[in-house]
Amino acid sequence: MGELRDRMVREMELRNYALRTIESYVADVKGLARYYKRRPDKLTDQEVQRYLLHLREERKLSVSTCNQVHCALKFLYEVTLRRPQAALTVPRLRGEQKLPEILSQVEVGAIIAATRTLRDRVLLMLTYGGGLRLSEVTTLRHGDLDRERLLIRVEQGKGNKDRYTLLPESALGDVERYYAEYGKPGPWVFFQKRNPQKPMDTSIAQKVYTSAKYGAGIHKQGGIHALRHAFSTHLLEAGCDLPSLQRMLGHSNVNTTMRYLHVTASRLASHCSPLDRLGLEAGKSQPKR
Repeated sequence: MGELRDRMVREMELRNYALRTIESYVADVKGLARYYKRRPDKLTDQEVQRYLLHLREERKLSVSTCNQVHCALKFLYEVTLRRPQAALTVPRLRGEQKLPEILSQVEVGAIIAATRTLRDRVLLMLTYGGGLRLSEVTTLRHGDLDRERLLIRVEQGKGNKDRYTLLPESALGDVERYYAEYGKPGPWVFFQKRNPQKPMDTSIAQKVYTSAKYGAGIHKQGGIHALRHAFSTHLLEAGCDLPSLQRMLGHSNVNTTMRYLHVTASRLASHCSPLDRLGLEAGKSQPKR
């Protein structure tokens, strides 16, 4: 599907799709082609529908994965191939609305303390301290760390937007020691050992976090993105306003940022349960009427 792939990639690039989204969509379309062992543009609407049902009902893939494939195929057939929407009559799944398990500040500190190398320590410090996404921390350049203004410049984050977020002052000493030990062999703060001209692979950063998390004896769900959740929640609990947090996180819509209001312990703890207002005494029943 070389020619078809190139057309689809060009269409996505014209619409400023992120590189990771382009790669994911191409992989999803390849999955469809492998399943039928035929080019996707030769498939019927019914075959596309059966493939989506196969992912959902037979392979039991997650809601988010099925919906991503749905979006990829929707783009292929409606944008690249200009085929009618009838090809995707299988509706998207509605996922369960689950709140993330938020790490406490003590737990974050324990995870950072459990890292094995100075590089790993600085990696997690900047991820949490700036609320960075995985792809953002692994592609930090030396010039992105403004040590005088205590800001991190995130270049072309999600949605192809530049933004500034916090550079924690408490991390500066470790950053300097990191540079003294590892040097600056390439443009990236975190680089591949075999090829310093390339940024650290995201899978390595995930392994660093997972190893430190279990090393600290913490078993809460989630990968390194949990540090971004913790950054957001802890800032709200400390009194940060939503618009400022929205800008630091790079959210286009403040409603996305508002999700963290549901997991801020201090806001929940500030309310009194209506049961506590009844004045019931422990172990005593109300008289029968």
